[in-house]
Amino acid sequence: MSQINTPALSLTNLTLEYPDGEGTVIALASVNLSVRAGEFISLVGPSGSGKSSLLAVAATLVSPTSGLVSIDGTDVHSLPEKQLAALRREKVGIIFQQPNLLASLTASEQLIIGDHLRGKSLRAAAGRAAELLEIVGLADCGKKRPHQLSGGQRQRVNIARALMGSPSVLLVDEPTAALDHHRSESIVRLLRQVTDEFNVATVMVTHDTEFVPLTDAVATMRDGLLSAPVPASELLEVR
Repeated sequence: MSQINTPALSLTNLTLEYPDGEGTVIALASVNLSVRAGEFISLVGPSGSGKSSLLAVAATLVSPTSGLVSIDGTDVHSLPEKQLAALRREKVGIIFQQPNLLASLTASEQLIIGDHLRGKSLRAAAGRAAELLEIVGLADCGKKRPHQLSGGQRQRVNIARALMGSPSVLLVDEPTAALDHHRSESIVRLLRQVTDEFNVATVMVTHDTEFVPLTDAVATMRDGLLSAPVPASELLEVR
């Protein structure tokens, strides 16, 4: 669990630069963001503004050019690669836009394989998987394979899989991009539910501002710059 008064996720003066021919592309420019346990932040902005880059750096999948990433009070850049990989497995849950489920595995097995790689027993992993599938509304779908599930159900498996390691931070990239309105709303409401129930710090990149009021705050990115988050309650109520 996060230490008292310590953000579960803290990004400090993050800069990320990519070489581009003879020049440089600045994907992130002195970005600062703190998210506490149980807080749900929306991140909005046009394509190419740096939202996905921010998630990749926060997930420790990409190292910033400069700045600090802290997860549960630990400066991730001070860790050797082996410890960093362990922190990523245990502390960070990632929900990609595409669920990327393995076609040969059942919904339950999609979850179990990750926990088994963390060193948990298959029995314990199976119990945890059943619990999470029930929480995300798929209690009767554990034996189904991806082709037997709807797009919304596959995204629910994706969410349950991200929660298997009991993460402190949940990073979500466009979870409703391929879903209709009804399924989109149900997925964002589910993310709200698990943020509260598991007391995780959730950051969701989204293009669909209609559901932003379900989150606690919203920040806007443009040209690598991140605005200070403002309360989502200031926006219109979800219709």
